[in-house]
Amino acid sequence: MKTAVYVRVSTEEQAKEGYSIRGQIDKLKSYIQIKDWEFYKVYADEGLSGKNIDERPALGELINDIKSGKVNNVLVYKIDRLTRSIRDLITLNDIFQEYGCGFNSIMENIDTRTASGRMFLKLLGIFAEFERENLIERITLACEKKVKEGYSLTYFIQSYGYYRNKGEKVQQINQEEAKIVKEIFEMYVNASLTYNAIARNLNNREIKTKKDTTWNDSSIRNILQNPTYIGKVRYSLKDEKRYFEAEGKHQPIIEEELFYQAQNKIGKIKRKSRTKRPKEDHYFSGTLYCGSCGEKLQTHGMYTKKENSETDVNAGYRCPNVNKGLCNTSRFAQIKLELAFQEYINNIAEINNPDEIITAEENKQEQINNLLKEEYENAILKLDKREKDVMRLYINERIDFEEYEEMTKLLKQEKNTYQAQLTKIPGKSNEEIKLAISDIITNFKENWLLLNNTEKQQFIQNYIDKITAVSTKEKGYKVKILKVDFYSN
Repeated sequence: MKTAVYVRVSTEEQAKEGYSIRGQIDKLKSYIQIKDWEFYKVYADEGLSGKNIDERPALGELINDIKSGKVNNVLVYKIDRLTRSIRDLITLNDIFQEYGCGFNSIMENIDTRTASGRMFLKLLGIFAEFERENLIERITLACEKKVKEGYSLTYFIQSYGYYRNKGEKVQQINQEEAKIVKEIFEMYVNASLTYNAIARNLNNREIKTKKDTTWNDSSIRNILQNPTYIGKVRYSLKDEKRYFEAEGKHQPIIEEELFYQAQNKIGKIKRKSRTKRPKEDHYFSGTLYCGSCGEKLQTHGMYTKKENSETDVNAGYRCPNVNKGLCNTSRFAQIKLELAFQEYINNIAEINNPDEIITAEENKQEQINNLLKEEYENAILKLDKREKDVMRLYINERIDFEEYEEMTKLLKQEKNTYQAQLTKIPGKSNEEIKLAISDIITNFKENWLLLNNTEKQQFIQNYIDKITAVSTKEKGYKVKILKVDFYSN
């Protein structure tokens, strides 16, 4: 009987006694001699997990040799060396039976040539998978608990601005990197630099990232959105349903006010998703909407070279529904659009019904409040479910009473926080909204003509949410602003 030896050891198990590749092979070869079987070949997967069978080349080779008739018996040291998945175990057992190949395990004393051996094999597989899932669940709970206690889970690399020595639980501030973090927030919030402009600034100064690479827009955005810098820790970044933040035990680098100013600014940029990446000449891009059909306008224009090598820009906008035959509005020339915009702002005090602006802002604030309320209520529901899960673990004796009590306490504390937030969802009074809009208008009237194109784009991005306009062919294309929606904060 041609017997193949299959051995496997994962990286974590390399140092464990009895699980080394050589140790398994020696025991298996001795067993073959005792049984007086014919040794065929060793198939070894070193440094690989037993979670699945698709990513193990040696096991794949063994299956092919079984199908081709080269092997008619397989011997392993222990069943979990072959697989830890009951599904994969059943699949392999079906292959063994189909091609008349026996399966033997030394430690469990299994021989699949008998009915009792095949039944026992499946039972062992069930328990092996149960143990693996139980381990994953306990690790997940332990990680959640660690974050809720204020410790970071960054095992491999800390956030830029921090370090953690071996054996320490709390990350410490790296003073040199912390200075750069503060600069990034200042450049973004107060100097109004873009992600790419900040990255260029740091790269030109030969400042490296934590991974000793150059900066880009993604690495800058990640820093600006990382709550670690205001003393928080976070869990499950890749799973929004399980994501949460908790107060950390480490020291913050950034003041909360500056951090949330950055988040507010990032939020405005996301709301103004542009139809395409504009040049600074199209400073109204992302804000304009067609007053005829309601569609967001696209940038449009011609760029020609002058004799002095300067670029002459004829910037404009157009409604994408015109080409589809769904709208008959005319092209928007930026020069005329800007004049109409200035006229609208200068005459805004003469609008017959200024309460329309207030109503729009109230509606916007109400929408924000509803979203916050929904977010907090969903978070509380998830915490209720977690409490039930922890109770189930305790009933099934998978955690002890001390662990159960600690987890329940943390969950209730977090739930109380959300319930407190529900009772004080912020809102703005009519008078506050009037003052905010008044400040924007005053700022515009005093400064607009002094701004360059980039500064105009930044002004609109910071203060204006939406501009609704129409364009007609009357007197060589006439542009009229119908409505301007302001941010109230």
